[in-house]
Amino acid sequence: MEKYLLGLDAGNTVIKAVIFDLAGREVAYAGEEGHSRMPSPGHVERDLGELWANARRVIRTCLDKAGIAATDIAAIGCAGHGNGLYALDRQGEPLIGIQSLDTRATGLVEEWRAQGVGDRTAPIARQRPWPSQTPTLLAWLKRHRPELFQRIGMVFFSKDFIVNRLTGKRVSEVSDMSGAGLLDLAARRYDQTLMAAYGLADCMDLLPPLIESADIAGHVTAEVAAETGLAEGTPVIGGLFDVVASALGSGVSRTGSASIIAGTWSINQVIMDGPVLDGPVFMSSTFDRSRYMGMENSATSAANLEWLVREFFDGDYPDGVSPFDAACALAAAIEPLADDPLYHPFLYGAQQDGHARAGFYGIAGWHGKGHLIRALLEGVAFGHRQHIETIRKAGASFDEAVLSGGGSRSRLWPQIFADVLDMPVSVAMSRETGALGAAIAAGTGVGLFADFTEGADAMVRTDRYYQPNPTLAAHYGRRYGLYADIATAMAPLWQRLSATERPETEATA
Repeated sequence: MEKYLLGLDAGNTVIKAVIFDLAGREVAYAGEEGHSRMPSPGHVERDLGELWANARRVIRTCLDKAGIAATDIAAIGCAGHGNGLYALDRQGEPLIGIQSLDTRATGLVEEWRAQGVGDRTAPIARQRPWPSQTPTLLAWLKRHRPELFQRIGMVFFSKDFIVNRLTGKRVSEVSDMSGAGLLDLAARRYDQTLMAAYGLADCMDLLPPLIESADIAGHVTAEVAAETGLAEGTPVIGGLFDVVASALGSGVSRTGSASIIAGTWSINQVIMDGPVLDGPVFMSSTFDRSRYMGMENSATSAANLEWLVREFFDGDYPDGVSPFDAACALAAAIEPLADDPLYHPFLYGAQQDGHARAGFYGIAGWHGKGHLIRALLEGVAFGHRQHIETIRKAGASFDEAVLSGGGSRSRLWPQIFADVLDMPVSVAMSRETGALGAAIAAGTGVGLFADFTEGADAMVRTDRYYQPNPTLAAHYGRRYGLYADIATAMAPLWQRLSATERPETEATA
């Protein structure tokens, strides 16, 4: 009897369910977009009831499409966006879901930076506080929403909430917790000194029991089986931080291999044997018990193209043509020139500057829509380049990468990445690398694969390969320099622009 694996991917915008066979072939897919709520400037939240309702629907739809018996699903794995803050109340009911696009805690991060808090957290967690980080948001709630804070019973992440609803178990796992700066990274455990540095020494009891990614968290309950069509008792593993899942699902499973994800977030990561990188590089655990991921990330990637298409491409394309394909076709028709406009992809702030804003620069009367779209595609790639340069300066070495996420689906954008980064870029066959990574972990957890690498070798295939165009190296080197210089010049203006909203944001929260 053939066995299948169900991968769930709970992102910032869409929750997906994908059933794979053990060769990595996609048997069925279902996805549903959720709604973000922005009650104040910088606040980005979601309704957890809607998230779970969407999850139930996509699971049932996926099963119906697959036409297989629910008992043929050997295990379920869930990936989800990291950081933000998902909380249950003291009775175990959904309380609040803050997404990782949220910047309400920018002022707190600046305060902590002046106090040297990052100097205390970095040696333990290998991270410094930033606005959407889970402990930062928890500390913000403690200060600005004390009545809500007092109701919190448990803090975890988007995929942990789905696992909780599927199984009734309240757990989290190492890749997500380490990705949020909540673990002593080398020891892979919670740390009282670290929590005290965040001003959260009294919050240790809000953190759930900790398991590994492929450990079985629980089993599908009878109630959930009735609601979704799943078989009662199906094993559900702890799951993965979605960026780690996407790396695994794109075939990045060996030490030294690199993954770039152009999704809602700009993710740039390389697998390391230890937490050994120097400087400010963000580090987390990988999917296994012994290795680590060196990362540089920010909310500056394909969400920019989603915004542009949503706001300016309503019906502006032929029937049957994706608006994203239509936008990229306009950009592909533009010959790269020295005076092309530039774009900063800071719709949700920059990594080190929550005040940063997106913007087009250098627009002239002879520039059209295609120029602006190409500038956006290049600007996102420049943001990735900045992160990759930081990783390399910290001591990591790699000369090619696998690109995944929504940006990899374009035929043009991966070539722009290869040209801007001046290195070969490949694209995996599966478009749903987060769900595939979760499925590989699920298969590993129930013994279908000996380890994660065997699972990735069995289930991942390469689709396309892009070589950088050597004639564009100098062109993009010059434009990247302008991109960085304009960002430096704009920083004080961005701060002035947001100065009037920040106190109001915190006062009305």
